Amino acid sequence: MSPTFQTVLLLSLSNVFMTFAWYAHLKDMAGKPWYLAALASWGIALFEYLLQVPANRIGHTTLSLSQLKIIQEVISLSIFIPFAVLYMQQPFKWDYVWAALCILGAVYFMFRA
Repeated sequence: MSPTFQTVLLLSLSNVFMTFAWYAHLKDMAGKPWYLAALASWGIALFEYLLQVPANRIGHTTLSLSQLKIIQEVISLSIFIPFAVLYMQQPFKWDYVWAALCILGAVYFMFRA
């Protein structure tokens, strides 16, 4: 498995954990004290870091720092949109599509020769 593929896979998995750590408490722990939500989020975020740190170390063997960051942004949006629509039951917005197109433009500039 190539380092780039390993990086994308690990970053995707880490982003699932991070998205839940950052936002799921808004639905699942509504009405609970903020510090309980923070503790739960930190517990989830630990797993994110256990995937994210090796992903960036592996990725940095073949990708620049800027390329790693833009890959993370693409993955973040790719995970967040389904999370927002399916889990948080937010309505789909065309703004998601336009934001994705802007990020694809950023990908082009980071990876062009």
